[in-house]
Amino acid sequence: MRHVFEDLARARVAVIGDLMLDVYLQGEVERISPEAPVPVVRLASERAVAGGAANVAANVAHLGGRVDLVGAAGPDEGFAALSRLLDGHGDIARERVVVDARCRTTRKTRLLGHNQQIARIDHEDRGPLPEAVDAAVARAAAAAVAEADIAILSDYGKGVVSDGLLAAVFAAAATAGKRVVVDPKRRDLSAYRGASIVTPNRAELTLATGHPCETDAEARAAAEIAIGLCGADILLTRSEKGMSYFPVRGEPIHLPTVAQEVFDVSGAGDTVVGTLALCLAAGLPIAEAMRAANHAAGIVVGKVGTALVSREELLADLAADGGADVTDGRLLALDDLVTLRAWWRRQGLSVGVTNGCFDLVHPGHASLIRQAAAGCDRLVMALNTDASVRRLKGPARPVQDEAARATVMGAMKGVAAVVLFDEDTPLALVTALQPDLLVKGADYTEETVVGAEVVRAGGGRVMLARLTPDQSTSRLVARGGKVPA
Repeated sequence: MRHVFEDLARARVAVIGDLMLDVYLQGEVERISPEAPVPVVRLASERAVAGGAANVAANVAHLGGRVDLVGAAGPDEGFAALSRLLDGHGDIARERVVVDARCRTTRKTRLLGHNQQIARIDHEDRGPLPEAVDAAVARAAAAAVAEADIAILSDYGKGVVSDGLLAAVFAAAATAGKRVVVDPKRRDLSAYRGASIVTPNRAELTLATGHPCETDAEARAAAEIAIGLCGADILLTRSEKGMSYFPVRGEPIHLPTVAQEVFDVSGAGDTVVGTLALCLAAGLPIAEAMRAANHAAGIVVGKVGTALVSREELLADLAADGGADVTDGRLLALDDLVTLRAWWRRQGLSVGVTNGCFDLVHPGHASLIRQAAAGCDRLVMALNTDASVRRLKGPARPVQDEAARATVMGAMKGVAAVVLFDEDTPLALVTALQPDLLVKGADYTEETVVGAEVVRAGGGRVMLARLTPDQSTSRLVARGGKVPA
């Protein structure tokens, strides 16, 4: 999975549909208005996030993909604010967004008191786009499809995904041999004939087919009706029941949900369709793309508000699901450890790091590890490589090579994982891992511990472990006489 994710930057996705700006006004409710029986909200904060097709684009770009965004907007503050947001999410080209004075950028403003939504104000044009704008968007979409690896149609029913646009996109896809993933809004799924995959949720599929889809059997029956209407594979998102894939030909694939805590489902559908399409564009088979999308959705619903998933978060989740949650002291590459550290963070586990040569293990080392392990949930042992030890200690050291030292330290009680670093100091490693705890012996001061500033800046702390008198590797080597070459 990792090598595919490293190639995501080469995947290009055309995201076509209704662009929106979601604004959240957050405050506290302490009284009822004397003017009318409504709550008075004392405003505390305001934030804006990308919505609709713009949120799909942000999801794709945040995972490392390149996006060609297509839609319609007005030359207004809503689109200006949306553009500023998208600038911070990655490689999202907006040259094919048709900006016209006859249009208005859709903006949804939600008023919340104590995290409870009290009201929503929609600024939008509900009718079809002006004919000339509709034609311009259709031309832009067709060009984007021809140049992309895959296309997403994000239909929010705001007028952009018209019959003309659908015809243009499906014709361009057929000519170029490209797949189109549709997140549907229309009740008549036959409008999407020409798509490769259509991704309704349970409510949408029930409305479109008139058939319940709670059980696997009901979902399959409803999906078969939908396939007959649109001729596309159906990816059904089923909330707490996970997701199911019903191909035109072949057997269904069912995945249970991986969400651990659900704080907010806003934007989860956008995360699913964006992750799925990007993974398909990067070459993953449908089962693996579904698995990635399922995990991405599980992560995003654990965050408050419309949120995004990073590539590191997703890799960590996938790795842990594959049984790679390490606690057995094994030696890991730094990249794999960074991924694992992200998983530990998501689980609420604190991570500590201590480092050194640890050439000949003695009671002082055992005491240091015991104290370090007691201060965190997962302790990482960072060892100097043989080359690094020679530079620091001289050509006769280390007595044991790095493989032997890693095996011994990994077997120590309390050590979750071991990592090697080739530099003279562990600063780069500490910066990459961002541990919650950094441990060195009390012969140091906090000011002289390498990486202390990095850890403290990230909200972590530095521990100076008590020393065991008269214990050091240098003393052991001296007692043993000549050091082996």
